[in-house]
Amino acid sequence: MLRSAHHKPNMKRGASFRIAVAALALVVAGPAYTQSNSDSANNPNQPPPHTKPWPNFVTGQNRAAINASLAASPEFERESSPAALLRQRRKLDAVFSALQPNRPGTVDAYVLTVALDSDPVFAREAREAAKVLSRRYGAAGRTITLAGPDGTSNELPKGSISAFLSTLAHISEVMDTSEDVLVLYTTSHGLQQGLAYHYGDTGYGVLSPDRFKAALEELGIERRVLIISACYAGVFVPKLASDNTAILTAAADNRTSFGCQADNDWTFFGDALINNALRKPQSLADASKEANRSIADWEAKARVFASLPQTQIGAKVSEWMPALRARTPQAAGTPIGRPAISTLGSNTSSQPVPRSR
Repeated sequence: MLRSAHHKPNMKRGASFRIAVAALALVVAGPAYTQSNSDSANNPNQPPPHTKPWPNFVTGQNRAAINASLAASPEFERESSPAALLRQRRKLDAVFSALQPNRPGTVDAYVLTVALDSDPVFAREAREAAKVLSRRYGAAGRTITLAGPDGTSNELPKGSISAFLSTLAHISEVMDTSEDVLVLYTTSHGLQQGLAYHYGDTGYGVLSPDRFKAALEELGIERRVLIISACYAGVFVPKLASDNTAILTAAADNRTSFGCQADNDWTFFGDALINNALRKPQSLADASKEANRSIADWEAKARVFASLPQTQIGAKVSEWMPALRARTPQAAGTPIGRPAISTLGSNTSSQPVPRSR
């Protein structure tokens, strides 16, 4: 099992569905972030470590009951202090109040980037993705990032399922859903039932494709660029695809992705797509192709099963994408951070691994 797989490595392979999914701790419990609790307490810019087991909030003993529980997107908070809860509320209020309104007659992009796990690689990736996407689509003042501390700063509201859905709702109130575009980037660990929310020892949950679809439909957000970085992220494509949606995922629905070690600056997908391809003045489709070639090359060098990133661009995206592309700077941006490929030598096996089931 590769420690660089973009899911939680102590998931047991070859076990039955009941063991691998009913015991949610085995599905999404990941590599322990080794920083101590005291380090985090003494420095608020340090992310909280994962040290406690997942709560078992899945009900039922058969496949249908388990899937029904996870499709409802359970979210669980434990041991969060009242003061910490209030700080998060105030941080959300601050970013909501700063979001600029739409400009009638102009196709505005509203960028939202979200790190749903407190491993700092995700916070780093979400923060930089916000900068890249905001620059590309002219979304200054219309960009929100939900990401916990990354080791250097902790000014942003943390990512969680409830914060994510609340932010979508606020954006829908500020934008004109008939002409503006949601540009979303999420980064986290994943499982075949959705995205894993895991914040230190206090926050847990699963954001399912069904819940994500229902939220977008309820809020009337039809024009959207959805970029989902996680293992098995392809499970979102059938639910979220539409004529007005461009959706890109880090992996197929039955494949893992790579590069999510806590001390990385980027996952493979984030590095290839955000840090490199989307910094260039090329179309989203061409950026996707470039990123997919880079990822395939890196995975071949690592001798791992290909993640098979997915891209689906709806037929009506071409009606509004030119207005966004017109704002793309013609000078390519410069990649930052340590390349994800540089972590291969010390963090991946040189042997192929079985496909996740």
